[in-house]
Amino acid sequence: MEKFEKVKALIESAGADAEKFYNKGNAAAGTRLRKAMQDLKVAAQDIRAEVTERKNNI
Repeated sequence: MEKFEKVKALIESAGADAEKFYNKGNAAAGTRLRKAMQDLKVAAQDIRAEVTERKNNI
């Protein structure tokens, strides 16, 4: 559950940069948003692996 909370926190923290990039055209915010999305992808993949492992051990 800790990893899921991390994903939620990543989404929340990326919200401000998404708004700055899409609504204000701030290129630096776009770079930060891309990094946050990559971190989100990695975290989601970790959760997928954990769920598969736990499912197979039941």
